[in-house]
Amino acid sequence: MTIPPAIAWAAGVIAVLVAAMPVTRERLTRFAELTGLDVTTADAGRIVAHFARLRRRRLVAVLCAVPVTGLTGDPFYLVVGWCAAALLSRPQAGPPIYRTSWLLGLTCAVAAGGYLLATDGVTSTRLAHAAVAAVAAVVALAVSLRFPAASDGTATGLAIGHWSARSLYLSGAAIALSAAFLTPAREPVPERSASATTSYATERAAFTDVKKLAAPTCPFADDTDVPCRAWLVNGDPFPQAATYLIVEGAPPRRAPFARSHDRKAAVYLDRYDRRMMYHHEAELRALTGPLTDGEVPEPTFVRQSRYVALTHDGARIIDTGTWTTLSVPDADHVHDLNGSGFVVSTASEVRVLDHRGRVRMTRPLRKDDAYHLRPDGDRLVVVNGQRVDTYDPSTGRRLSRVTAGFTGDAFLDAAVGWAGDRLLVRDAYSGRLYRLDLGTGEVRRR
Repeated sequence: MTIPPAIAWAAGVIAVLVAAMPVTRERLTRFAELTGLDVTTADAGRIVAHFARLRRRRLVAVLCAVPVTGLTGDPFYLVVGWCAAALLSRPQAGPPIYRTSWLLGLTCAVAAGGYLLATDGVTSTRLAHAAVAAVAAVVALAVSLRFPAASDGTATGLAIGHWSARSLYLSGAAIALSAAFLTPAREPVPERSASATTSYATERAAFTDVKKLAAPTCPFADDTDVPCRAWLVNGDPFPQAATYLIVEGAPPRRAPFARSHDRKAAVYLDRYDRRMMYHHEAELRALTGPLTDGEVPEPTFVRQSRYVALTHDGARIIDTGTWTTLSVPDADHVHDLNGSGFVVSTASEVRVLDHRGRVRMTRPLRKDDAYHLRPDGDRLVVVNGQRVDTYDPSTGRRLSRVTAGFTGDAFLDAAVGWAGDRLLVRDAYSGRLYRLDLGTGEVRRR
């Protein structure tokens, strides 16, 4: 791993300050507790001299390591500087657990280093780490085998020798493990738009009916199978449709893909030229010019495939029969549209407009309301659950409020159209269609 230069220098300064701290009474107490030694006044001077000598060596080593750490941003060299002093001591043979810990640390470091070299390749930094760790291992082995300290036979001498052996082996293990795990981070892969053109698909698919539609599931994985990176139309990849939109400061979201209620047409963002496209069997027509990901509108089909509404900072309603367009600047959603006008909503209200864009009626926007405009434009029906309200758009007055008169397990699922002056509704239980009388709430099988 690498760290920012400011943090590397700050860590080096802290290490120097800690290494320069004098030997304290607490250090002697900890030494006595860990070794089980009863320290006398005569022994205290010898113990203090040992730790003072170790402190001087560590301070020199850390001072040498700080510039290297600061310039490279690699904390491994700070670990080496801190542990190097213990490698230069002359220990006696300590408990076997210390040597076992060192050998275990070396084994783990070799295994981890070999895995990283095999998966990520050889780098100059990894080679430098390996060389330093190898030198530290050789020094530790040489010190422990060839230069054992002669014991004076006293308890203090044995305690100091064992303490030195402990420090030697643990420091060697720390250097080896740091060499393996404090490796530089991999260079980040440049982020790219998931909806950008890729080389795996340059053909354009066609359809007669959009019977099944499945969204992509892997926006950034270039090495996976094609189907998870494309919209699926009737189970086959539809490569010309963009998959994801990337906008700065926001998480990726799927690019729009809408199909008409009769499943004969679709509107989607073209992957290659970045236009919103209307696709109806063999007919292909651009609805917009080239767009950035932040400008892409949300398409909605209204009244089968005759009208398409594109909403983004306002709405554009396109008649696919005549290819005329009407713009509603502050509309957020188009609810219904027919030959007499259309129903749109803004952030706070619902509006009934004629085809010239003139407002005929407004009412507050309420959650879960569904709006349906009668083909002649004389009635607006608002459905919420089982309640059905009818309004006169010319005056804004409510004419009636009824509850759908279903019996038994049947209940109103949604309004799907008109049958003369009656609202055509669907039963949620059976899926059957009924005609609903707006004055009485009576329902009759179609």
